[in-house]
Amino acid sequence: MSGHSKWHNIQKRKNAQDAKKGKIFMRHAKNIYTAAKEGGADFEMNPGLRTAVDNAKSDNMPSDNIDRAIKKATGGLDGVHYEEITYEGYGPGGVAVIVNVLTDSKNRAAGEIRHAFRKYNGNLGENGSVTFMFDRLGYIVVSNEDGSIDEDAMSMEAIEAGANDIVAGEGVYEIYTDPENFQSVRDDLRDQGYELAEAEVTYFPQTYTPLSEDNEQKMTNLIDALEDNEDTQDIHHNMEISD
Repeated sequence: MSGHSKWHNIQKRKNAQDAKKGKIFMRHAKNIYTAAKEGGADFEMNPGLRTAVDNAKSDNMPSDNIDRAIKKATGGLDGVHYEEITYEGYGPGGVAVIVNVLTDSKNRAAGEIRHAFRKYNGNLGENGSVTFMFDRLGYIVVSNEDGSIDEDAMSMEAIEAGANDIVAGEGVYEIYTDPENFQSVRDDLRDQGYELAEAEVTYFPQTYTPLSEDNEQKMTNLIDALEDNEDTQDIHHNMEISD
């Protein structure tokens, strides 16, 4: 086992952000969209979509929101074309920020994202201006709340499926893969009956940027503003989160 656990840092940030129910629904919509885009809208043929929808329903996400996320992914909204766009820039204090959006209006999305950055002392950059500061990896979290998982057996299963690294944490195992191996590792672990608390291809900062209290509040406000945008799918940054 090696590497550095990020699970509790992720949960600390998500718990703060999830104080707003809209942010919970946004994350569910992203997971549903990703699963449907990858495997189609048939629940029987796409267990990942079924899991994403079940998780959304457990948080009382409205059926209309669920259906819309699926239709966005599968082209089921007549006359509407959605485009995936990535914006890069810097937040207050020089924090590197990546924003992934899914929009039916590129001009509207660009204007609103740019406005959010300017409002909170940030600025947008060119493509590639900050992504070099992140590693893109598959990230899977296997829940082990009751401690019943045989660590050696699970690790061997994950490595044989293509995992690069496994980190034992408190009540979880964190598994890292190359992006191209993510789906096979995730599906293999799911088929073996492991409960997956997280499963995504995401960005990991190579270094973190500490901020003053004032800039940390501005950065938090920037994240809130970006997440309140209906086009936002995901946000990545390298802010060092204080206690």
